[in-house]
Amino acid sequence: MADQGASALSLPEDWPAHPDPILALNRMGSFDWDLDAGLVHMDAQGHRIFDITPEEHDGRPGTLGDRLPGSERERLDALVAQAMKDGSENYGTYVRLRRRDGSLRWTHVQGYIRRDETGRPRRIIGILRDATEELRESAARRERAAQDAARREQTNVVEIATAALAHARTVQDVIDVVKDTHGLALLGARSLVLGLVEAGRIRLVAEGPEGASVPGTDVTRIDEPYPMSEAVRTLSPRFIESPEDFAEHYPVLWPHITGLNITSAAYLPLIAHARPIGGMGLLYSDRRGFSPEERNVLVALGSSIAQSLQRAMLFEQEKDLAQGLQQAMLPRTIPSVPGADVAVRYRSGYAGGSLGRDIGGDWYDLIPLPGGRVGAVIGDVQGHDTHAAAVMGQLRIVLRAYAAEGHTPATVMARSSVFLHELDTDRFATCLYAEADLSTGIVQLVRAGHIDPLVRLGDGSCRRVTADGGLPLGLSAEFGSLEYPVSTMELDPGQCLVLCTDGLVEQPGADLDDGMRALIEAVADGPEDARKLADRLMDLAEERGGDDDVALLVLRRRALAERQPVGRLQWHVAPGDPEDLAQVRHMIRDGVRSWGARERSYEIELVADELITNALMHTEGAAVVTLRVLSGTDRRLRIEVEDSASTLPHRRDPGEQGLSGRGLLLVDRLTDVWGVEARGGGKCLWCEFVVPEERS
Repeated sequence: MADQGASALSLPEDWPAHPDPILALNRMGSFDWDLDAGLVHMDAQGHRIFDITPEEHDGRPGTLGDRLPGSERERLDALVAQAMKDGSENYGTYVRLRRRDGSLRWTHVQGYIRRDETGRPRRIIGILRDATEELRESAARRERAAQDAARREQTNVVEIATAALAHARTVQDVIDVVKDTHGLALLGARSLVLGLVEAGRIRLVAEGPEGASVPGTDVTRIDEPYPMSEAVRTLSPRFIESPEDFAEHYPVLWPHITGLNITSAAYLPLIAHARPIGGMGLLYSDRRGFSPEERNVLVALGSSIAQSLQRAMLFEQEKDLAQGLQQAMLPRTIPSVPGADVAVRYRSGYAGGSLGRDIGGDWYDLIPLPGGRVGAVIGDVQGHDTHAAAVMGQLRIVLRAYAAEGHTPATVMARSSVFLHELDTDRFATCLYAEADLSTGIVQLVRAGHIDPLVRLGDGSCRRVTADGGLPLGLSAEFGSLEYPVSTMELDPGQCLVLCTDGLVEQPGADLDDGMRALIEAVADGPEDARKLADRLMDLAEERGGDDDVALLVLRRRALAERQPVGRLQWHVAPGDPEDLAQVRHMIRDGVRSWGARERSYEIELVADELITNALMHTEGAAVVTLRVLSGTDRRLRIEVEDSASTLPHRRDPGEQGLSGRGLLLVDRLTDVWGVEARGGGKCLWCEFVVPEERS
């Protein structure tokens, strides 16, 4: 009869509920149990299943029950009683029968309970089935399923470990994956040790849990009698099947681990490119022996770890090489500059986790120049490789040389572009060159495709300095567009000029303008000190991540102790206006006298008049005249005359009868120092007079 009451069948979950029908018919008997008479009638097949003859069977249930071991009989009686009590229509279970020879065989018993109109049980009609072979096959299937599950679990271990190792970039990353406690649990190991081969020795670099290694084995020779040494020496795994195996083959090591309850162990060589780079030991406390499948899985795991270690070692070697090359190309030290606090910082793209020799061509430089001036450079060569770093090094040196020769900022940029174009390379570079006169605060900016600089003002606010620019270096020479406009700004004491590469501005998934606004806010919120501000900006770059290099230069102007501006007058002189010129002369005279420079007032007025007149005559435009007093041990008065002409004047010999050429000769004779420099699209002539303080 079909089994209709699943809840009443006390079957193990993994036993078959529906046996093979042909097998069941060949080994099936029936019984009829009259509950009122207390007699059981059974057919011949039922007798054979119980291994009893018809003559031996007297019809009493107890006679059949004697064939069941005590526990089985109690379980069956309880099942039948419960089925009759709770109104079930049927019951079924597997029980063991003891045959004449004492052997036990499995039998499946299934009964159908017949009741009268009052619900009282009157008869049980059922079937018997020899289930020994059935359960034996089921057990075999369960064993095979368990083995398959174990194989799948072990394969999953390798897959999980391989997936985790794929993200490991450094040796420490690999160690962290191997030491992960979840990984140990998946492997089933009680403890783990990992060592790397270094100069004929094995140095332990990881253990798990803490204290899993044997004291005195932190560094061992490959020829020592240890299982890891043997695995590394022979390039073959060493599987230790039992404590006896451990004690017999490694008597030196075994006494130190007897307290760890180790029952087996696996020591794997970590091999890459046919040479050992390390070894790994897995120690177990709840198993003996290793099946072929388990050995294969562990060997595969060791191979995956070895490949990841080799990749991490190569990565760190290339990282050291790349960073060493990058640092060699950057200035070793930054010179101290009177009148300014300077901070430079560099962050390699490796900080963002990039692989390979991904170094960039970002660079910074600070160039001391004559006359209290300084050149600040920030640039970025196209590309992220060693070639970009090499080009950067050459370009940095050339730009420094051009600036040191005294060329104007525009000329420095143009010549550097020609140099890069003539190199055997297809790279171009963006660059920003700022030449600052720290005594006056005048800064000339030349931009070659680079991002604009920022200036932090004295009140803590920050703004972007918009500077006209030309093409990147290399491209401007290729396209014959070597004109670089010069922008001029004034940097007051306490203000900071911030130059950086786009790695500090660009953010993943954000617009460049958004990145610039974020940088402006960071500079405004940062500390006043140049070094602390640079550190803060680099911390933000580190937090944001990214694979691009970052170069940063912060220049904060401070008041010079020996040449501090204590006063400043400025006038705008229009061309063709004699009254305007006369008024400026009177104001210069008054200013010179009010600052206590009466002894040299005539010389100062004469030189100022000469410079202003030349500017108005030769440019046909307006002139801007600035008069400054610089205090200190050699108190000086400085005159600056700016015009819109880009042609720089030069001193020449006028001869005895010459009517021109005497202006600069006069300036040279009467002043203590003078010079000329490009500013924006024009120029500035300046001179200084030593004017000691006058006594009252």
